[in-house]
Amino acid sequence: MTRPVEELEKGKWPSYVTEWKKAGYTGLVEIYNKALEDKRTHFKHGGMVGYPGYDAGVIGRLSDMPEVLGSSHIFRIIEPAGWFYKTESLRKVVDVWTKYGSGLLNFHGATGNLQLVGVETENIEPAFEALAKLHYDFGGSGGDVRTLAACGGPAICEYSNIDTLDLYQVLTMRFIEDIHRPRFPYKWKIKIPGCPNDCVAATARSDFAVIGNFRDAIKIDQDILKEYPEEKILKVVNKCPTSCMSYENGKLDIDMGNCTRCMYCINEFPKALRPGDDKGATILIGARARGRIGAFLGWTLIPFIKVEAPYTRLIEIIVGIQDWWDEIGNPKERVGEAIYRIGFGKFLFEVGKKLGIDPVPQMITRPRANPFWFYWPGEVE
Repeated sequence: MTRPVEELEKGKWPSYVTEWKKAGYTGLVEIYNKALEDKRTHFKHGGMVGYPGYDAGVIGRLSDMPEVLGSSHIFRIIEPAGWFYKTESLRKVVDVWTKYGSGLLNFHGATGNLQLVGVETENIEPAFEALAKLHYDFGGSGGDVRTLAACGGPAICEYSNIDTLDLYQVLTMRFIEDIHRPRFPYKWKIKIPGCPNDCVAATARSDFAVIGNFRDAIKIDQDILKEYPEEKILKVVNKCPTSCMSYENGKLDIDMGNCTRCMYCINEFPKALRPGDDKGATILIGARARGRIGAFLGWTLIPFIKVEAPYTRLIEIIVGIQDWWDEIGNPKERVGEAIYRIGFGKFLFEVGKKLGIDPVPQMITRPRANPFWFYWPGEVE
């Protein structure tokens, strides 16, 4: 009889179970197989394991089956802006992790870090010291600013509206102490996609999202647009989520007053449609993928703001919101949950007014939508 974990090795795609076996990480394979059989996890410990002098610690993972797999802790390494690595540097990380850990690497965790998965408790200190000698810095756990994440931005993408790489570097250095020293009610994530395509999932997974955007009209080259089949043009027009597009007599028109800049039409006609020239960012607040009161997409906090070095205004807004949240937040309460608890209107009055953020009706009339739909068995036929 095939074990459940072995089903994951079938098919035409590479299997992480096969890679675990190659790495000799048989304990994790057994724990995972048992979890699939029992339909519950066999890891009993979250939180963090301390390292002397580093308050953010290492992510702790302990099993309730120590005879199979005792500890399997995780290091988070702060990634370079846009995830641009030198192969020489990565080879040194692999050497360290082969010596002290399981050899498994995760490119990358949901936070954005390079994750080194699987180290026994007694090897935490020597592994930490070896990685520190390579000048790697660590992202932690607990109530701190988590490692930031930014897409490759202007280095690789013609759609980027802001310099995601520079902003990532500046904000990382500005908040590095808060990354290393937990002082907040819970985690705070900053993600920086260069355009509304949102390749780092900031809309759903960051407490503070800086999404590159533009506020003038989409640029249309009507002559190049004619190179596309008319049936495709009409299909895109009909699928526009706000119905702000029309196509008549061989000409495309976009009502920018109703355009949400979702990038759908630009993605479909990349040669004919381009982002506008008045570039900046949209700021969202309070997203999280899971939590005690459900999944949150971010509220639109600032529809458009210029994002230019040295980013003084942006940093002022981040610090102002963090200070408010630090005062009123409950333990293990993300900033979005705190806003939800007191009401977005009150948040805007207490914090937005002080920071010079003007409210717009959309913030209150429809502040967010849950991206998931949950139901109990028997509620739906």
